[in-house]
Amino acid sequence: MSDDSDGEVPDLVPADIKKVPITIITGFLGAGKTTLLNYVLTEQHGKKIAVILNEFGEGDSVEKSMSIGQEGALYEEWLELRNGCLCCSVKDNGVKAIENLMSKKGKFDYILLETTGLADPGPIASIFWLDEELCSDIYLDGIVVMVDAKYCKKHLHEAKEDGSINEAQRQIALADVIIINKTDLVSPDELESLQQEIRSVNSFARLHQTTQAKVDLNFILDINAYGGHGPTSMEDLFGQRGFSTSDVHTIDKSVTTTTVDLDGDMDRSRLDDFLQRLLWDKNLTDPNNSVMEVLRLKGVVAVMGEERRMIIQAVHELYDVQYTTPWNDEQRKSTVVFIGRNLDRSSLQKSLEACIVSR
Repeated sequence: MSDDSDGEVPDLVPADIKKVPITIITGFLGAGKTTLLNYVLTEQHGKKIAVILNEFGEGDSVEKSMSIGQEGALYEEWLELRNGCLCCSVKDNGVKAIENLMSKKGKFDYILLETTGLADPGPIASIFWLDEELCSDIYLDGIVVMVDAKYCKKHLHEAKEDGSINEAQRQIALADVIIINKTDLVSPDELESLQQEIRSVNSFARLHQTTQAKVDLNFILDINAYGGHGPTSMEDLFGQRGFSTSDVHTIDKSVTTTTVDLDGDMDRSRLDDFLQRLLWDKNLTDPNNSVMEVLRLKGVVAVMGEERRMIIQAVHELYDVQYTTPWNDEQRKSTVVFIGRNLDRSSLQKSLEACIVSR
Protein backbone atom coordinates (compact mmCIF):
# COMPACT_ATOMS: atom_id res chain seq x y z
CA MET A 1 0.00 0.00 0.00
CA SER A 2 1.42 3.38 -0.95
CA ASP A 3 2.11 6.06 1.67
CA ASP A 4 -0.17 8.85 0.49
CA SER A 5 -0.11 11.48 3.23
CA ASP A 6 -2.29 13.77 1.12
CA GLY A 7 -5.21 11.50 1.79
CA GLU A 8 -4.95 11.63 5.56
CA VAL A 9 -7.71 13.31 7.50
CA PRO A 10 -6.26 16.04 9.75
CA ASP A 11 -7.10 16.12 13.45
CA LEU A 12 -9.99 18.39 14.31
CA VAL A 13 -9.02 21.40 16.38
CA PRO A 14 -11.79 23.02 18.45
CA ALA A 15 -12.58 26.48 17.08
CA ASP A 16 -11.99 29.37 19.46
CA ILE A 17 -14.99 31.54 18.62
CA LYS A 18 -14.73 34.92 20.29
CA LYS A 19 -18.03 36.71 20.66
CA VAL A 20 -18.16 40.45 20.04
CA PRO A 21 -19.58 42.59 22.88
CA ILE A 22 -22.30 45.13 22.12
CA THR A 23 -23.24 48.15 24.23
CA ILE A 24 -26.55 49.97 23.85
CA ILE A 25 -26.30 53.77 24.21
CA THR A 26 -29.48 55.70 24.84
CA GLY A 27 -30.67 58.98 26.36
CA PHE A 28 -32.95 61.92 25.65
CA LEU A 29 -32.51 64.22 22.66
CA GLY A 30 -29.74 66.69 23.38
CA ALA A 31 -28.17 64.64 26.17
CA GLY A 32 -24.97 64.15 24.19
CA LYS A 33 -25.25 60.73 22.55
CA THR A 34 -24.13 62.04 19.16
CA THR A 35 -21.25 63.98 20.71
CA LEU A 36 -20.10 60.83 22.49
CA LEU A 37 -20.25 58.77 19.31
CA ASN A 38 -18.46 61.48 17.32
CA TYR A 39 -15.66 61.19 19.86
CA VAL A 40 -15.54 57.42 19.34
CA LEU A 41 -15.53 57.82 15.56
CA THR A 42 -12.83 60.48 15.35
CA GLU A 43 -10.41 60.15 18.30
CA GLN A 44 -7.32 57.97 18.18
CA HIS A 45 -8.26 55.60 20.97
CA GLY A 46 -6.70 52.50 19.43
CA LYS A 47 -9.96 50.53 19.40
CA LYS A 48 -11.75 49.16 16.33
CA ILE A 49 -15.36 49.93 17.20
CA ALA A 50 -18.40 49.60 14.96
CA VAL A 51 -21.05 52.26 15.60
CA ILE A 52 -24.65 51.68 14.54
CA LEU A 53 -26.95 54.70 14.55
CA ASN A 54 -30.39 53.17 14.91
CA GLU A 55 -33.05 55.55 13.62
CA PHE A 56 -36.53 54.15 14.16
CA GLY A 57 -38.80 56.86 12.80
CA GLU A 58 -37.89 60.49 12.29
CA GLY A 59 -37.76 61.65 15.91
CA ASP A 60 -33.98 61.80 16.02
CA SER A 61 -33.35 63.20 12.53
CA VAL A 62 -32.60 66.75 13.70
CA GLU A 63 -29.91 65.62 16.11
CA LYS A 64 -28.40 63.26 13.53
CA SER A 65 -28.14 65.96 10.89
CA MET A 66 -25.89 67.99 13.18
CA SER A 67 -22.82 65.80 12.89
CA ILE A 68 -21.66 62.18 12.67
CA GLY A 69 -19.25 61.37 9.91
CA GLN A 70 -17.25 63.54 7.59
CA GLU A 71 -18.76 66.89 6.63
CA GLY A 72 -21.96 66.05 8.48
CA ALA A 73 -22.91 63.28 6.05
CA LEU A 74 -25.36 60.60 7.09
CA TYR A 75 -24.36 57.11 6.01
CA GLU A 76 -26.69 54.43 4.73
CA GLU A 77 -23.83 51.99 4.10
CA TRP A 78 -20.91 50.95 6.28
CA LEU A 79 -18.05 53.41 6.16
CA GLU A 80 -14.57 52.63 7.47
CA LEU A 81 -12.99 55.66 9.11
CA ARG A 82 -9.35 56.62 9.47
CA ASN A 83 -9.13 55.56 13.13
CA GLY A 84 -10.24 52.03 12.27
CA CYS A 85 -13.85 52.44 13.38
CA LEU A 86 -16.87 51.54 11.27
CA CYS A 87 -19.95 53.76 11.04
CA CYS A 88 -23.45 53.17 9.72
CA SER A 89 -26.80 54.94 9.95
CA VAL A 90 -29.73 52.53 9.95
CA LYS A 91 -33.28 53.57 9.13
CA ASP A 92 -34.90 50.14 9.10
CA ASN A 93 -34.43 46.99 11.17
CA GLY A 94 -31.47 47.33 13.56
CA VAL A 95 -31.10 43.55 13.83
CA LYS A 96 -30.48 43.29 10.08
CA ALA A 97 -27.74 45.90 10.36
CA ILE A 98 -26.04 43.91 13.12
CA GLU A 99 -26.26 40.72 11.05
CA ASN A 100 -24.69 42.54 8.10
CA LEU A 101 -22.01 43.90 10.39
CA MET A 102 -21.10 40.42 11.64
CA SER A 103 -20.09 39.50 8.08
CA LYS A 104 -17.22 41.95 8.61
CA LYS A 105 -15.83 40.01 11.59
CA GLY A 106 -12.16 40.62 12.08
CA LYS A 107 -12.39 44.33 11.25
CA PHE A 108 -13.72 45.35 14.66
CA ASP A 109 -13.79 44.15 18.23
CA TYR A 110 -16.73 46.06 19.70
CA ILE A 111 -20.19 47.34 18.69
CA LEU A 112 -21.95 50.46 19.97
CA LEU A 113 -25.66 50.64 19.13
CA GLU A 114 -27.35 54.02 19.60
CA THR A 115 -31.10 54.21 20.03
CA THR A 116 -33.35 57.18 19.35
CA GLY A 117 -33.90 59.69 22.12
CA LEU A 118 -37.33 58.41 23.16
CA ALA A 119 -36.54 54.73 22.81
CA ASP A 120 -37.05 52.22 25.58
CA PRO A 121 -33.82 50.17 25.51
CA GLY A 122 -35.59 47.15 27.03
CA PRO A 123 -37.00 45.57 23.83
CA ILE A 124 -33.71 46.21 22.02
CA ALA A 125 -31.76 44.52 24.83
CA SER A 126 -34.16 41.57 24.69
CA ILE A 127 -33.24 40.95 21.04
CA PHE A 128 -29.89 39.62 22.17
CA TRP A 129 -31.62 36.92 24.21
CA LEU A 130 -34.31 36.03 21.68
CA ASP A 131 -32.29 35.88 18.45
CA GLU A 132 -30.24 32.67 18.82
CA GLU A 133 -28.29 33.18 15.58
CA LEU A 134 -27.32 36.69 16.64
CA CYS A 135 -26.35 35.49 20.12
CA SER A 136 -23.87 33.04 18.63
CA ASP A 137 -21.79 35.97 17.38
CA ILE A 138 -22.35 38.73 19.94
CA TYR A 139 -23.30 39.27 23.57
CA LEU A 140 -24.85 42.20 25.38
CA ASP A 141 -22.24 43.93 27.52
CA GLY A 142 -24.40 46.68 29.00
CA ILE A 143 -26.74 49.64 28.63
CA VAL A 144 -25.30 53.17 28.87
CA VAL A 145 -27.64 56.14 29.38
CA MET A 146 -26.60 59.73 28.68
CA VAL A 147 -28.49 62.35 30.69
CA ASP A 148 -28.52 66.15 30.44
CA ALA A 149 -27.51 67.65 33.78
CA LYS A 150 -29.69 70.72 33.19
CA TYR A 151 -32.94 69.09 32.01
CA CYS A 152 -32.85 65.51 33.32
CA LYS A 153 -34.79 66.28 36.51
CA LYS A 154 -37.55 67.91 34.46
CA HIS A 155 -37.80 64.80 32.27
CA LEU A 156 -37.92 62.53 35.32
CA HIS A 157 -40.92 64.41 36.72
CA GLU A 158 -42.95 64.54 33.50
CA ALA A 159 -46.32 62.84 33.95
CA LYS A 160 -47.81 60.77 31.13
CA GLU A 161 -51.54 61.02 30.51
CA ASP A 162 -52.05 57.28 30.77
CA GLY A 163 -50.16 57.10 34.07
CA SER A 164 -47.40 54.93 32.63
CA ILE A 165 -43.72 55.30 33.45
CA ASN A 166 -42.14 58.11 31.44
CA GLU A 167 -39.23 57.52 29.05
CA ALA A 168 -36.58 59.18 31.23
CA GLN A 169 -37.36 56.93 34.18
CA ARG A 170 -37.43 53.84 31.94
CA GLN A 171 -34.04 54.64 30.46
CA ILE A 172 -32.41 55.31 33.82
CA ALA A 173 -34.04 52.22 35.37
CA LEU A 174 -32.50 49.99 32.69
CA ALA A 175 -29.04 51.59 32.79
CA ASP A 176 -25.87 49.84 33.87
CA VAL A 177 -23.88 53.07 33.44
CA ILE A 178 -25.32 56.59 33.65
CA ILE A 179 -23.28 59.48 32.23
CA ILE A 180 -24.33 62.89 33.54
CA ASN A 181 -23.31 65.24 30.74
CA LYS A 182 -23.13 69.05 30.55
CA THR A 183 -22.27 69.35 34.24
CA ASP A 184 -20.79 72.80 33.53
CA LEU A 185 -24.33 74.14 33.03
CA VAL A 186 -25.49 73.49 36.61
CA SER A 187 -24.31 74.43 40.09
CA PRO A 188 -22.68 71.88 42.45
CA ASP A 189 -25.87 71.83 44.55
CA GLU A 190 -28.05 71.18 41.49
CA LEU A 191 -25.72 68.41 40.40
CA GLU A 192 -25.83 66.78 43.82
CA SER A 193 -29.63 66.98 43.86
CA LEU A 194 -29.81 65.39 40.40
CA GLN A 195 -27.53 62.55 41.44
CA GLN A 196 -29.73 61.81 44.45
CA GLU A 197 -32.78 61.80 42.19
CA ILE A 198 -31.12 59.40 39.75
CA ARG A 199 -30.01 57.18 42.63
CA SER A 200 -33.61 57.04 43.85
CA VAL A 201 -34.57 55.47 40.53
CA ASN A 202 -31.53 53.25 39.97
CA SER A 203 -29.07 52.86 42.82
CA PHE A 204 -27.19 50.04 41.12
CA ALA A 205 -25.81 51.75 38.00
CA ARG A 206 -22.41 53.37 37.93
CA LEU A 207 -22.49 57.18 37.69
CA HIS A 208 -19.99 59.33 35.78
CA GLN A 209 -19.93 63.10 35.32
CA THR A 210 -18.61 64.85 32.24
CA THR A 211 -18.82 67.84 29.93
CA GLN A 212 -18.99 67.68 26.13
CA ALA A 213 -19.47 63.88 26.44
CA LYS A 214 -15.76 63.29 26.94
CA VAL A 215 -15.73 59.91 28.65
CA ASP A 216 -12.99 57.41 29.28
CA LEU A 217 -14.10 54.49 27.09
CA ASN A 218 -13.15 52.09 29.87
CA PHE A 219 -16.17 53.46 31.76
CA ILE A 220 -18.58 52.19 29.13
CA LEU A 221 -16.84 49.26 27.40
CA ASP A 222 -16.30 45.74 28.76
CA ILE A 223 -18.37 46.41 31.88
CA ASN A 224 -19.78 42.86 31.77
CA ALA A 225 -23.12 43.95 33.18
CA TYR A 226 -24.87 40.78 32.07
CA GLY A 227 -22.29 38.37 33.49
CA GLY A 228 -20.46 35.41 32.06
CA HIS A 229 -18.08 37.32 29.78
CA GLY A 230 -15.08 39.56 30.11
CA PRO A 231 -12.57 40.09 32.93
CA THR A 232 -15.09 40.63 35.73
CA SER A 233 -18.11 38.72 36.92
CA MET A 234 -21.43 40.29 37.83
CA GLU A 235 -21.37 38.73 41.28
CA ASP A 236 -18.27 40.82 42.08
CA LEU A 237 -19.96 44.06 41.05
CA PHE A 238 -22.51 44.00 43.87
CA GLY A 239 -19.70 44.87 46.25
CA GLN A 240 -18.05 47.43 43.96
CA ARG A 241 -20.85 49.73 42.88
CA GLY A 242 -21.81 51.07 46.27
CA PHE A 243 -25.53 50.71 45.68
CA SER A 244 -27.89 51.31 48.57
CA THR A 245 -30.23 48.63 49.88
CA SER A 246 -32.62 51.23 51.27
CA ASP A 247 -35.67 52.44 49.40
CA VAL A 248 -35.59 56.15 48.56
CA HIS A 249 -38.76 57.76 47.21
CA THR A 250 -38.40 61.25 45.79
CA ILE A 251 -40.70 61.04 42.77
CA ASP A 252 -44.40 60.41 43.25
CA LYS A 253 -45.33 56.96 41.89
CA SER A 254 -41.70 56.67 40.83
CA VAL A 255 -39.40 53.91 39.74
CA THR A 256 -37.17 52.80 42.61
CA THR A 257 -34.53 50.21 43.48
CA THR A 258 -35.20 47.49 46.07
CA THR A 259 -32.68 44.88 47.18
CA VAL A 260 -33.30 41.59 48.96
CA ASP A 261 -30.50 39.59 50.65
CA LEU A 262 -31.04 36.01 51.79
CA ASP A 263 -28.95 33.23 53.32
CA GLY A 264 -29.38 29.60 52.31
CA ASP A 265 -30.05 27.74 49.07
CA MET A 266 -33.06 28.30 46.85
CA ASP A 267 -35.18 25.69 45.12
CA ARG A 268 -34.88 26.42 41.38
CA SER A 269 -38.46 25.45 40.52
CA ARG A 270 -39.89 27.67 43.27
CA LEU A 271 -37.71 30.55 42.10
CA ASP A 272 -38.87 30.13 38.50
CA ASP A 273 -42.48 30.12 39.69
CA PHE A 274 -41.91 33.36 41.61
CA LEU A 275 -40.25 35.05 38.61
CA GLN A 276 -43.07 34.00 36.31
CA ARG A 277 -45.71 35.35 38.69
CA LEU A 278 -43.80 38.61 39.07
CA LEU A 279 -42.70 39.20 35.47
CA TRP A 280 -45.25 37.34 33.32
CA ASP A 281 -48.48 37.03 35.27
CA LYS A 282 -47.98 40.35 37.10
CA ASN A 283 -50.13 39.22 40.02
CA LEU A 284 -47.88 40.42 42.84
CA THR A 285 -49.06 43.67 44.44
CA ASP A 286 -47.94 46.20 47.02
CA PRO A 287 -49.98 47.06 50.19
CA ASN A 288 -52.09 49.49 48.13
CA ASN A 289 -53.01 46.64 45.78
CA SER A 290 -51.00 48.22 42.94
CA VAL A 291 -49.31 45.71 40.65
CA MET A 292 -45.52 45.57 41.00
CA GLU A 293 -44.01 46.60 37.67
CA VAL A 294 -40.42 45.40 37.22
CA LEU A 295 -38.30 47.03 34.53
CA ARG A 296 -34.98 45.41 35.44
CA LEU A 297 -33.97 42.61 37.77
CA LYS A 298 -30.53 41.21 38.43
CA GLY A 299 -29.26 38.84 41.02
CA VAL A 300 -26.75 36.28 42.24
CA VAL A 301 -28.42 33.18 43.67
CA ALA A 302 -27.33 30.04 45.54
CA VAL A 303 -29.32 27.14 44.09
CA MET A 304 -29.82 23.82 45.88
CA GLY A 305 -27.64 21.08 44.40
CA GLU A 306 -25.58 23.52 42.30
CA GLU A 307 -21.95 24.28 43.18
CA ARG A 308 -21.83 27.41 41.02
CA ARG A 309 -23.44 30.80 41.45
CA MET A 310 -26.51 31.40 39.33
CA ILE A 311 -26.87 34.81 37.68
CA ILE A 312 -30.40 36.08 36.98
CA GLN A 313 -31.00 38.88 34.50
CA ALA A 314 -34.41 40.26 33.57
CA VAL A 315 -35.54 43.09 31.32
CA HIS A 316 -39.29 43.67 31.40
CA GLU A 317 -40.99 40.24 31.05
CA LEU A 318 -37.95 38.41 29.72
CA TYR A 319 -35.49 36.73 32.06
CA ASP A 320 -32.47 34.49 31.67
CA VAL A 321 -30.14 32.58 33.98
CA GLN A 322 -26.59 31.31 33.67
CA TYR A 323 -24.16 29.58 36.00
CA THR A 324 -20.77 31.14 36.65
CA THR A 325 -18.12 30.73 39.35
CA PRO A 326 -18.13 28.07 42.12
CA TRP A 327 -18.94 29.01 45.72
CA ASN A 328 -16.07 26.93 47.12
CA ASP A 329 -15.78 27.74 50.84
CA GLU A 330 -17.65 31.06 50.65
CA GLN A 331 -20.99 31.53 52.38
CA ARG A 332 -23.82 30.61 50.04
CA LYS A 333 -26.23 33.55 49.91
CA SER A 334 -28.43 35.34 47.42
CA THR A 335 -28.77 38.99 46.46
CA VAL A 336 -31.54 40.11 44.12
CA VAL A 337 -31.96 43.73 42.92
CA PHE A 338 -35.36 44.86 41.63
CA ILE A 339 -35.79 48.13 39.70
CA GLY A 340 -39.37 49.14 38.96
CA ARG A 341 -42.57 50.75 40.23
CA ASN A 342 -44.80 49.86 43.19
CA LEU A 343 -42.10 47.60 44.61
CA ASP A 344 -42.81 46.39 48.13
CA ARG A 345 -39.64 45.06 49.75
CA SER A 346 -41.48 43.12 52.46
CA SER A 347 -43.60 41.24 49.95
CA LEU A 348 -40.63 40.50 47.69
CA GLN A 349 -38.62 39.32 50.68
CA LYS A 350 -41.38 36.91 51.77
CA SER A 351 -41.77 35.57 48.24
CA LEU A 352 -38.06 34.85 47.97
CA GLU A 353 -37.91 33.38 51.48
CA ALA A 354 -40.55 30.89 50.31
CA CYS A 355 -38.01 29.71 47.72
CA ILE A 356 -35.42 28.87 50.38
CA VAL A 357 -34.96 25.17 51.03
CA SER A 358 -35.56 24.40 54.69
CA ARG A 359 -32.74 22.49 56.35
